Amino acid sequence: MDEARVGQKGRTGFRWWVRGERPRGLCDRRFEWAYLFGAVRPATGGDFALVLPEVSTGAMQTFLGHFAATLAEDTHAVLVLDRAGWHGSRSLVVPPSITLVPLPPYAPELNPVERVWLFLRERFLSHRLLDGYDDIVSACCEAWNALTPERLQSLCAFPWLAKVSS
Repeated sequence: MDEARVGQKGRTGFRWWVRGERPRGLCDRRFEWAYLFGAVRPATGGDFALVLPEVSTGAMQTFLGHFAATLAEDTHAVLVLDRAGWHGSRSLVVPPSITLVPLPPYAPELNPVERVWLFLRERFLSHRLLDGYDDIVSACCEAWNALTPERLQSLCAFPWLAKVSS
């Protein structure tokens, strides 16, 4: 589980281009953002995402509440996440069907969802001009919905996950 900021001040991704020349890029000087919260089940490619206007304890609470509502009654989910302040806030009420497991400090490369953000930015969210918040939300939804379970499995296949789950 992790979140990514998506907005008008996007970053350019890698593009193949003629040697010695730089590709033309789009530059937007406006500052409007949305945050894509996502969780992936690496073994099956199952996923859940929400686009929210901010990152905060309240936003994290909203994400956990909606995520817990999608779980079957006899299912317990373990969410691996980084140590952002809103992930471990004392005012955060974690639903009983979810356990939060924080990663060691300074180890974002261990979070499987980080590679999903990189893929989405390189394939869908870079080199675009987005007019406002609604367009940002639409772009996030289109990008996330373009992911297939097979793609999510390949992006989130970390060797340490197989050792933990077996």
